[in-house]
Amino acid sequence: MENISLTTKVVGSGPGIVLAHGAGGGIEANFGSLIPLLAEGHTVTGSDYPADDTPLELDALADALVAAAATERFTLIGYSLGTAVAVRAAARHPERVAGLVLAAGLVRPDNRLRLALDLWAALLAAGDRDAFARFTLGTAFSPAYTNALPAPAFAATVAEIAASVPGGAAAQAALVGRVDTGADLAGLAVPTLVVEASEDLLVDPANHRALAEAIPGAEHVRIEAGHVFMAERPEDWHRAVLDFLDRHGL
Repeated sequence: MENISLTTKVVGSGPGIVLAHGAGGGIEANFGSLIPLLAEGHTVTGSDYPADDTPLELDALADALVAAAATERFTLIGYSLGTAVAVRAAARHPERVAGLVLAAGLVRPDNRLRLALDLWAALLAAGDRDAFARFTLGTAFSPAYTNALPAPAFAATVAEIAASVPGGAAAQAALVGRVDTGADLAGLAVPTLVVEASEDLLVDPANHRALAEAIPGAEHVRIEAGHVFMAERPEDWHRAVLDFLDRHGL
């Protein structure tokens, strides 16, 4: 299995945190305002996935993320694709992982997500970033959020998404479409928080709940937002993560 080279940034000091991001965006785009809050009391390692569309394998990506960690022990916070990466990393390196936060994730891909990823792949292959951005805004955010955007803000958000599509997004999306971490879940033996997005149009919220039910002793919190709840309801996302870390001394 080939080694994967990640672009890594480390901030803060204290107990370790490792961030695993979703497809179609890097660490800053996925975790944004949560990073400085974590860095106030933690050593935070954030790694961006490779910037080309060479096919990715889950085991290699999980191993690379663990190898990049700035501390020997750490809590893994995974969002979307990063949920699968975090689960596999914890299963392969249990001696390194002290806790898990799994957000907008799933046990295995569902048909809703497969359809979305097929369209992602077609739009990215065609280089149609505007259509990709409009589709993403219409599915990754809740209807309440998008309907509240006045026309100029909607257009500006589309332009921002279109400009921020990273290299490697197609490979990351393809990985989402084939990962299956169901066999890893029952063996997880660390404090775990599963964050459900109640209006997720990309991943059926029932899959968030199935993820929580499959992990022994997992805690479960529900945020009233779409898949990208760190943009829609950042304060709820921040509170869920920071309260969990505080309760478990992580």
